[in-house]
Amino acid sequence: MNSSALDSFLDKWRARWPEWSVAEPFVAPEHRARAVAWFSLLQELDDMLNTSGDPLPADAKLAWWGEELRSWAGQRSRHPLGRVLEPIRAPWAVLADALPSLVEARAVAVDAAAAQRALTAFAEAVAAVEVVLFEDRPRAGAGQAVLQQTLAQRLYDAGVTGVPRSLLEPDAAAAPRRWAGELLRDWKLRVAGPRPRRIWAALARARLQSQASGKPIEATPVRTLLRVWWAARG
Repeated sequence: MNSSALDSFLDKWRARWPEWSVAEPFVAPEHRARAVAWFSLLQELDDMLNTSGDPLPADAKLAWWGEELRSWAGQRSRHPLGRVLEPIRAPWAVLADALPSLVEARAVAVDAAAAQRALTAFAEAVAAVEVVLFEDRPRAGAGQAVLQQTLAQRLYDAGVTGVPRSLLEPDAAAAPRRWAGELLRDWKLRVAGPRPRRIWAALARARLQSQASGKPIEATPVRTLLRVWWAARG
């Protein structure tokens, strides 16, 4: 497989998360390349969840990814990211089985509970893979941490489409900020899960805070360093 093809996926994720250059030294050296490849894959899945316009191309990609992930059990990857991720014996088939739920989760949820239910199976599958990827142990609340971050990313990417219908009244324009505030309510500074997830979640939480306040994010190196240091502890 062409290394430039792999680099293009990794670089796309790094371009969206430039704060990672400050955060990455807090990840164990043996997990750094793995973390970026994994987060790059999740970004691809987020893009298919939050697609706008004709959903058919995204649906076809999700179906392809389902087949691809199942093939990793037999070490028959076709995608460049498989070069990094396939050798790890993670529950790839469980994640593949959860991908169809992303199609249903694109619909505007009735309320916050419905928005969470729509993505719970996917979030739990992601958390299960991360236990193996980062040589961690199962932790209570790890799936919830992934769920919160997935919903926050959906809000960031899809805007008002990612807001539950119950929050659209009386002022739809203010609904994204209200939903951001609700998502932050139970989002702690340090979430459950392996260190790479805790660090990425801290960066995502800072973005959500800026969205809730209606102010630009202050992602200076010093602020990022403090957020990451706290998230990496423990």
